[in-house]
Amino acid sequence: MNTAAWSPVSLAVLCAGVGYGRPTRLLADWVAEAVCRSLAVGGARAEVEVLELHRLAADLAQHSTHDRVSLDLREAIAAVVAADGLVVATPVLAASPSEVLDLFFAVLGDGVLSGMPVLLALNSGSRWRPPDLAQVLRRRLASVHADPVPTVVVADPADWPATAHSDAARLRACIDQAAAELAVAMRSHRQ
Repeated sequence: MNTAAWSPVSLAVLCAGVGYGRPTRLLADWVAEAVCRSLAVGGARAEVEVLELHRLAADLAQHSTHDRVSLDLREAIAAVVAADGLVVATPVLAASPSEVLDLFFAVLGDGVLSGMPVLLALNSGSRWRPPDLAQVLRRRLASVHADPVPTVVVADPADWPATAHSDAARLRACIDQAAAELAVAMRSHRQ
């Protein structure tokens, strides 16, 4: 009997939005739920820890100016480093991801997430999507040696109404695809 199949896998979710109930957090929650469903299909149970980066903004600023790492920031770093997989959900502001996300990756440093499977989820404030935005984030993840899954989830304002129109169905299908890819990568990473 493989005892590893019985122990839960750990999923860390970095949410660089401004709080619960906002589109970026909603996107992060949808993605995390889809990853848990995909893992469950393979017989794994996931423990999820959502890290709201806006709550660490002051700590991240202190680190960047005084090189001090608070207890809360140390705990967030430890949760991410110990995870079997990572979801990075960020709003897209002026064709770039959230600044707090950049600060968090700077704290992590080079090579800390070596081989870590990562799912990127972007919440765009408009229907216009810069073509290289996913590449910008992939380069940032490469700097910490993370391993992003092929599918990048991009949500735009048309995805948020409660109706189940085609854009919402497109987003759900994209989330399911990316979640399945992350679940497979997490299983491989853990072995």
